Amino acid sequence: MDRRGVYRGYIFAVLGLLIGWELLSLGLKNPALPDPFSALGTFFEVLPSSLWMHFLVSTYRVFASLVLSALIAVPLGIYLGRDRRLDRYFAPLLYLLYPIPKIALLPVIIVLFGLGDVSKIFTISLILFFQILVTTRDAAKKVHPSSIVSIMSLGARPGDVYRHVVIPACLPDIFTSIRISLGTAISVLFFTESFATFQGLGYYIFEAWSRVDYPEMFAGILGMSLLGLLMFVLVDFLQRLLCPWLYA
Repeated sequence: MDRRGVYRGYIFAVLGLLIGWELLSLGLKNPALPDPFSALGTFFEVLPSSLWMHFLVSTYRVFASLVLSALIAVPLGIYLGRDRRLDRYFAPLLYLLYPIPKIALLPVIIVLFGLGDVSKIFTISLILFFQILVTTRDAAKKVHPSSIVSIMSLGARPGDVYRHVVIPACLPDIFTSIRISLGTAISVLFFTESFATFQGLGYYIFEAWSRVDYPEMFAGILGMSLLGLLMFVLVDFLQRLLCPWLYA
């Protein structure tokens, strides 16, 4: 799809969202759901004064969590996926730990790391780690042996196999897992910022809700939506940069 098609897609998506929002607001006639233009007006009004600071704090927390979890989960997932012997021992541990709701550990994490950014970043990273690890491990397992035999027959070393075959084959699935993890990261971010903090979009939304200031609350929600959009655009850019063969 060309750039014009991408831009048209975004424009139609925004228009469809605004129209649906306006119709729902008119149908419900409830102050808890203001019309989109009131929310947008409030968003641009509070953005320069206070919202920008909360937006930057939340962006930092999500970005740091995503980078930290990917830096650990991707190499480990590739290694487990290519080493059946090691995977045989780690797979049961992975299956036991993955279903545990990590957000339930937040009180313990706060006791260990305090109320600052560390506890929030650690919580989000812990959840994303398993999502990226499982997807990367399965992607590494799917690399066909014939591809490895072909490059080994040309004199490639184990490092060359990972660099030229395994990692490029896993990258599309890794980026898919990161996209899925982004939605989870922002959801968990909202939860971790909803108490025991005075910064972040989650705090901003709950604070506005406690004052029954619904337009300002939706301004915070729009900020969180914008954060997700920017992160998705960044991931798409990185995929185009690192996986050019997908767009040839």
